Amino acid sequence: MVEIPDSLRSLFSASLQQRDGTYVIEVPSDEIDQEAVTVDETYRVAVLDAASSAKAMTPQASQNAHTRQNATQPPSGPPVDDGEVRDVTIETVGDQGDGIAKVERGYVVIVPGGQPGDEPTVEIEQVQENVAFASVVDSDSRAL
Repeated sequence: MVEIPDSLRSLFSASLQQRDGTYVIEVPSDEIDQEAVTVDETYRVAVLDAASSAKAMTPQASQNAHTRQNATQPPSGPPVDDGEVRDVTIETVGDQGDGIAKVERGYVVIVPGGQPGDEPTVEIEQVQENVAFASVVDSDSRAL
Protein backbone atom coordinates (compact mmCIF):
# COMPACT_ATOMS: atom_id res chain seq x y z
CA MET A 1 0.00 0.00 0.00
CA VAL A 2 1.26 3.49 -0.82
CA GLU A 3 1.78 5.67 2.25
CA ILE A 4 1.00 9.33 1.70
CA PRO A 5 2.38 11.62 4.42
CA ASP A 6 0.33 14.07 6.46
CA SER A 7 2.43 16.86 4.96
CA LEU A 8 0.67 16.37 1.60
CA ARG A 9 -0.02 19.87 0.32
CA SER A 10 -1.78 19.10 -2.93
CA LEU A 11 -3.27 16.19 -4.82
CA PHE A 12 -4.55 16.43 -8.37
CA SER A 13 -4.58 14.48 -11.61
CA ALA A 14 -2.58 15.66 -14.60
CA SER A 15 -1.22 14.21 -17.81
CA LEU A 16 2.47 14.10 -18.70
CA GLN A 17 3.34 16.13 -21.81
CA GLN A 18 6.50 16.43 -23.88
CA ARG A 19 7.71 19.95 -24.73
CA ASP A 20 10.97 20.91 -26.38
CA GLY A 21 12.77 17.74 -25.33
CA THR A 22 11.54 17.84 -21.70
CA TYR A 23 8.50 16.45 -19.93
CA VAL A 24 5.98 18.65 -18.16
CA ILE A 25 3.21 18.07 -15.64
CA GLU A 26 0.88 21.07 -15.61
CA VAL A 27 -0.26 22.33 -12.21
CA PRO A 28 -3.89 23.52 -12.23
CA SER A 29 -4.21 27.27 -11.62
CA ASP A 30 -6.49 26.71 -8.61
CA GLU A 31 -3.51 25.12 -6.80
CA ILE A 32 -1.77 28.51 -7.06
CA ASP A 33 -4.95 30.49 -6.30
CA GLN A 34 -5.57 28.45 -3.13
CA GLU A 35 -1.91 28.76 -2.09
CA ALA A 36 -1.30 25.01 -2.11
CA VAL A 37 1.84 25.74 -4.16
CA THR A 38 3.76 28.91 -5.00
CA VAL A 39 5.42 29.88 -8.27
CA ASP A 40 9.24 29.70 -8.28
CA GLU A 41 9.35 27.26 -5.34
CA THR A 42 10.66 23.68 -5.48
CA TYR A 43 8.42 20.74 -4.49
CA ARG A 44 8.72 16.98 -4.20
CA VAL A 45 6.34 15.31 -6.60
CA ALA A 46 5.04 11.76 -6.36
CA VAL A 47 3.78 10.11 -9.52
CA LEU A 48 1.14 7.43 -9.01
CA ASP A 49 -0.46 5.26 -11.65
CA ALA A 50 -3.96 6.65 -12.16
CA ALA A 51 -5.56 3.20 -12.16
CA SER A 52 -4.01 2.05 -8.89
CA SER A 53 -3.58 5.31 -6.94
CA ALA A 54 -7.22 5.56 -5.86
CA LYS A 55 -7.10 2.01 -4.45
CA ALA A 56 -3.72 2.55 -2.78
CA MET A 57 -4.57 5.62 -0.71
CA THR A 58 -4.59 5.24 3.03
CA PRO A 59 -7.73 6.41 4.87
CA GLN A 60 -5.77 9.44 6.16
CA ALA A 61 -4.70 10.39 2.65
CA SER A 62 -8.20 9.88 1.32
CA GLN A 63 -9.51 12.27 3.97
CA ASN A 64 -6.80 14.83 3.15
CA ALA A 65 -7.52 14.55 -0.56
CA HIS A 66 -11.31 14.37 -0.60
CA THR A 67 -11.55 17.89 -2.03
CA ARG A 68 -8.93 17.14 -4.70
CA GLN A 69 -10.66 14.20 -6.40
CA ASN A 70 -11.42 16.31 -9.45
CA ALA A 71 -9.06 19.21 -10.13
CA THR A 72 -11.63 21.00 -12.27
CA GLN A 73 -14.28 20.91 -9.55
CA PRO A 74 -13.85 23.81 -7.13
CA PRO A 75 -13.76 22.87 -3.45
CA SER A 76 -16.98 23.50 -1.61
CA GLY A 77 -16.86 25.06 1.83
CA PRO A 78 -14.20 25.14 4.50
CA PRO A 79 -11.86 22.12 4.82
CA VAL A 80 -12.59 21.79 8.57
CA ASP A 81 -15.71 21.00 10.61
CA ASP A 82 -16.97 22.07 14.02
CA GLY A 83 -15.65 19.66 16.67
CA GLU A 84 -12.88 18.29 14.43
CA VAL A 85 -9.59 17.55 16.22
CA ARG A 86 -6.38 17.87 14.24
CA ASP A 87 -2.69 18.66 14.46
CA VAL A 88 -1.60 22.05 13.11
CA THR A 89 1.58 24.08 12.89
CA ILE A 90 1.46 27.71 13.97
CA GLU A 91 3.07 29.75 11.21
CA THR A 92 2.75 33.30 12.52
CA VAL A 93 1.02 35.51 15.07
CA GLY A 94 -1.88 37.74 14.08
CA ASP A 95 -2.55 41.37 14.99
CA GLN A 96 -4.50 40.31 18.09
CA GLY A 97 -1.66 38.04 19.33
CA ASP A 98 -3.29 34.74 18.35
CA GLY A 99 -1.43 31.97 16.54
CA ILE A 100 -2.27 31.46 12.87
CA ALA A 101 -2.09 28.05 11.24
CA LYS A 102 -2.97 27.18 7.65
CA VAL A 103 -4.49 23.89 6.58
CA GLU A 104 -5.74 22.63 3.21
CA ARG A 105 -6.14 25.23 0.46
CA GLY A 106 -4.50 27.89 2.65
CA TYR A 107 -7.51 27.97 4.98
CA VAL A 108 -6.69 29.87 8.20
CA VAL A 109 -7.17 28.45 11.71
CA ILE A 110 -6.80 30.90 14.61
CA VAL A 111 -5.31 29.38 17.79
CA PRO A 112 -5.24 31.59 20.93
CA GLY A 113 -1.83 31.60 22.60
CA GLY A 114 -0.09 29.86 19.69
CA GLN A 115 3.45 30.88 18.81
CA PRO A 116 5.31 30.32 15.51
CA GLY A 117 6.70 26.79 15.39
CA ASP A 118 4.21 25.35 17.91
CA GLU A 119 2.57 22.12 16.71
CA PRO A 120 -0.49 21.71 18.94
CA THR A 121 -3.46 19.40 18.61
CA VAL A 122 -6.52 21.63 18.38
CA GLU A 123 -10.28 21.27 18.37
CA ILE A 124 -12.15 23.38 15.83
CA GLU A 125 -14.77 25.37 17.73
CA GLN A 126 -16.19 27.78 15.17
CA VAL A 127 -16.05 27.55 11.37
CA GLN A 128 -16.61 30.49 9.07
CA GLU A 129 -16.22 30.71 5.30
CA ASN A 130 -12.61 32.01 5.38
CA VAL A 131 -11.40 31.24 8.92
CA ALA A 132 -11.90 28.84 11.81
CA PHE A 133 -11.29 29.33 15.52
CA ALA A 134 -9.79 26.51 17.57
CA SER A 135 -8.67 25.74 21.11
CA VAL A 136 -5.58 23.77 22.09
CA VAL A 137 -6.38 20.22 23.18
CA ASP A 138 -2.75 19.11 23.57
CA SER A 139 0.43 21.20 23.29
CA ASP A 140 3.39 19.84 21.36
CA SER A 141 6.22 18.32 23.38
CA ARG A 142 8.64 21.10 22.38
CA ALA A 143 6.54 23.63 24.33
CA LEU A 144 7.08 21.77 27.63
